Order: sequence, then C-alpha cells, then structure tokens
Amino acid sequence: MAMARNPREALLWALSDLDEKDFKKLKFYLRDMTWSEGQAPLARGELEGLIAVDLAELLISKYGEKEAVKVVFEGLKAMNLLELVDQLSHICLHDYREIYREHVLCLEEWQEVGVNGRYNQVLLVAKPSSESQESPACPITPEQELDSVMVEALFDSGEKPSLAPSLVVLEGSAGTGKTTLSRKMVLDWAAGTLYPGQFDYVFYVSCKEVVLLPESKLEELVFWCCRDNQAPVAEILRQPERLLFILDGFDELQRPFEEKLKKRGSSPKEGLLHLLIRRCTLPACSLLITTRPPALRNLRPLLKQARHVHILGFSEEERGRYFSSYFTDEKQADHAFEIVQKNDILYKACQVPGICWMVCSWLKQQMERGEAVLETPRNSTDIFMAYVSTFLLPDDDGGCSEFSRHRVLMSLCSLAAEGIQHQRFLFEEAELRKYNLDGPRLAAFLSSNDYQLGLAIKKFYSFRHISFQEFFYAMSFLVKEDQSRLGKESHREVQRLLEVKKQEGNDEMTLTMQFLLDISKKDSVSNLELKFCFRISPCIAQDLKHFKEQLESIKQKRTWDLEFSLYEAKTKNLIKGIQMNNVSLKIAHSNEKKSQSQNPFSIKTSHGGSSL
Repeated sequence: MAMARNPREALLWALSDLDEKDFKKLKFYLRDMTWSEGQAPLARGELEGLIAVDLAELLISKYGEKEAVKVVFEGLKAMNLLELVDQLSHICLHDYREIYREHVLCLEEWQEVGVNGRYNQVLLVAKPSSESQESPACPITPEQELDSVMVEALFDSGEKPSLAPSLVVLEGSAGTGKTTLSRKMVLDWAAGTLYPGQFDYVFYVSCKEVVLLPESKLEELVFWCCRDNQAPVAEILRQPERLLFILDGFDELQRPFEEKLKKRGSSPKEGLLHLLIRRCTLPACSLLITTRPPALRNLRPLLKQARHVHILGFSEEERGRYFSSYFTDEKQADHAFEIVQKNDILYKACQVPGICWMVCSWLKQQMERGEAVLETPRNSTDIFMAYVSTFLLPDDDGGCSEFSRHRVLMSLCSLAAEGIQHQRFLFEEAELRKYNLDGPRLAAFLSSNDYQLGLAIKKFYSFRHISFQEFFYAMSFLVKEDQSRLGKESHREVQRLLEVKKQEGNDEMTLTMQFLLDISKKDSVSNLELKFCFRISPCIAQDLKHFKEQLESIKQKRTWDLEFSLYEAKTKNLIKGIQMNNVSLKIAHSNEKKSQSQNPFSIKTSHGGSSL
C-alpha cells in the first residue's frame, strides 16, 4: 500500500489483497450500492466472473478513479475488514485533503475581501506572560518594548519543540484586521505557503455563524467547515494533532434565533466551542482564537495554557500603500493621503485597517461627487458620522418616502439595537423587511451571505463590521419615535458598565458607550443634527448631559487607545524587526481572471525589503 502512487494503484492493491471468499463477498455488497444520482447500481451480470483487475477497470469506468476507491472503501467497511479499511482510508483522506484545499481556494466571498489586489502588512506583537492562571497574559502598555511575531511562527516553540503552543489567542480592537488575517491564514495554508506539512486541515469557524449549525456536534462542525455533508469526518478527526481550528470572533458568539430571553446563557452550540477551547474535545488539536479585548473576561476561565498575541494594524508605511492601492487614480490617492496626513486624528486612526477603509471610502465618495472635504474629524466617532452621513440614501431617492434618509437611519438603528440587546449579529431577510430595509441597496452598511441549511439555501445579513452595529446602536438612543427622553436602555447600559468596571481585567469602554460619550458633547450634538437633519429634543439633551458626566467619571480606556498610543515610537521599532520577515496580506481583486486568483492571499518572507 505504501507504494500506491495514485487512487488507481490503491484500488488494484486493495482488491488484489482479498482472498477468494472475501472478493466474492465484496462483489455482493457492491451490487446494491448507488453513488451518483440517476445512476443505476451495478448489476449482478456485470460482476460475474471478474477478477481483481477487471473489477477495478469496471469501477473506474463507471465512477472515476477517486469515487471508485470510495466505493470499495465503503464495501470493505460493511464487511468489517478493518485493517484494509484503515490502510485504504489514507488514500481517501489524502484525496479529500486536496478536494478541501481546492474548495477553500475557490471561496468567492473570501476572494473579494479587500481592495484592488493589494498587499497589506499588519503588525503582530507578543503579549507578556503572567504567572497567574486567572490572567494568562499581562496588558500591553506604551512604555513596553514589544517583540514582533510572524504568522508562520505562531505555533512554533523555538528551540523546544515539546513546548510548542497549541492554543493561541489573537486579540485586537474592532477593525484591526483579525478576520482578514484569519481567512488569509486558511487560504495560504490551502495554497501550500503556510504551515506546509504541519496541518492536514485548517478550519475557519466564524463564531457568529455557529448558531446556524444543524446540531451541536463536532461532526456537524466539520461538515459545516468543509461545506460538504459527505466529508470523511471520521478519517479527518483520526489525527487531531494534524488539525488547526481558527475560531474567529469569540466576542461575537450569537444567541440562537429562537431565544429572546434577557438573561444571557450559553447555548449548546456555543458549548461545543467551549469544549474545544477547554481542551475537553480534541485536546491534541491546535486552536487560534480571535477576540476583542473586552471579551477576554469570558474567555479566560476557559483557557488553561495559551500564547497571547496582539494585532496592532497597519504600520505608517503600509497606510500610504493602502491609499495607493485603494484609489485607482494616482492623483486621487495622493490628494486623499495628503488630507489624512494633515489631520493627526485621521492619520492615527488609519492605523486601524477597518477605519482606514472607511476613511478611503468616505474621501473617494466626496471626490466623485465633486465636493470639497472640509470636515476635520476630532475622534473616531466623527469618522463614523462622516461615513454614515455620506452613504445614507438621499431624501429624494426615487420619491419613495419609506426609503427616506431619516427613515432608513431609524430602521438601521432599530435593527442594530435589537441585535445588540439579544446578542445577535446575523439577521434573516424577514427581520430586514420588518424594519423596511432593502439589504442590497444598503451595501455600505450591510453584507449578506447564503447558507445551506438542510436542503434549503437561506440568506442572512449582518452589519459590514461589528463597529457599525455598535455605532447604530448608540444612535438608536437619539432617533427614537418618542423624543420625550433618552430611554431606560441607556440608563441600564450605564449601570451595567459601572458594574462591569468593578470586575478585574475589564477596563475598556464598550464601543457603544464610546460613541455615545463622543456624541453627547455639545459640538458633536450640533454636528449630528446638521448631518442627519433632525433635532434632539431638550429632554434627550438633558439626559445626554447626565449620561456624559457618569461616563467621564468612570475613566475607562477607549477602544483603539492602545493602538493609537503605540503607533509612533513602538511600531517604528517593530517595522525594523519585521522587514526581514514581514507578514503580508495579498488580497486579489474580485474581477481578476480565475487563473490569476487561485491563490488570492499569501504570506511571504522577504529578505532585505518589504513585499509588494
């Protein structure tokens, strides 16, 4: 069997190894097997008098080489010839690895991430270890010297292979590129450029999508990752040490659609991921978990030993590259980057890839409309306001009142609020109709994906990024039909924030609260009223003032504080260390020819310079 170089040889080897009695029995089992829809099973007359070579030729002509091996594999399993099954499974499994790799490389929705086939360099740094079991890693401070980390080395132990980490936590604020990096890793593995020979399978699991699993079983999770209900799960799981699961967005674990209880509890499907993280299931497999820092409070109790890495976003050099690749017109790119460089807030904010994309989108739209860019954002909330006000549907859109600017804003806010309040990030089409939202026309804020659920294909929507959902949630307190007061939700949220503050290790303000705090400032309120053409009532303004006083008394860290404080001195030093082994994200343009986009993402190690 070790000499079998292809499925044809493996098939002939397996059939030739059977004694006469077992060979006859196998032909008996093969008679009633149906493998392809509309294809008749093998007839008894077809099998009479065949020797091993003849049977192999018949099966290959009827099913093809790969399927023929699977047919015999199932027949041998039915006969309980376990030794032969085990040996033949290696051929089936090797074959399926190639099928899965090809499937990953052809995922259209992953190939369309990003802009214009550019390389995006992101900075990863190791977090200091802690002796405490309760706090697996110490927080990074601006005063620390930081050690850069390469994606290729995330699961390396240096000179001590026995201490190689099998669980890595990649943390970073909203929009710092965790999801893009995660998907890039899977695609690079499939292309053979990342972890060659280390993992047989690398599975990407979007935590917010786990709620769609048919059952809370590990087998169903693997089927879901492969997008193939016929995947050889037993063989895939046979060597767990050869598996890597990437659990992306631990902070976005979603409550089941049928549950609308106020009390937050762990669902069975969420529990499945918890078993993986706690190493109760497949303890020998490797895990990469991505999360925003506030969710570490819930993740830490599940961890035993883990390596912690922080993603800092773009270097200064990479920001310039991003603008050059986003804008196809060189003059537009130069003008846009000049605007950003003149505004220290914008320039710092563009270290965060998600905000950098937002700034580019906003500036490009302004330029295409022939409008001068006169705004000078003072914080990240102003950037969100500029983007949203630019891409909201205009009032005169087809003369259709339900799609008016203010109505659409209110509807987006209501959808976001319902999601945040019930820990939900995916929305069915019926939920959009409930709020009179037209998903395809709101692509600036919402994205959609089709999912196979049983025999049906169902479309689900989500906000383009969790930060958009939190921004619209903050806005929902201000655009209510009832303008008499800010509402009970905001007061409950402040109390919740105050309570969480008392708990150790959670000192970062929620993004929603950060948006509300910024909006509550007098000049921001005026700016908001001007941009969105509505007035905030005196009662709500008074509530906002009280709300602002409470929040400012908490003195919590703002989202992106760490990234912005580190961007000047520390990241410059980091770049020197990374240039010899830089981590690059190559994102293929969705309109490129298929032959040019088989490997849309790559990790490159460049010596003596940065990769383009």
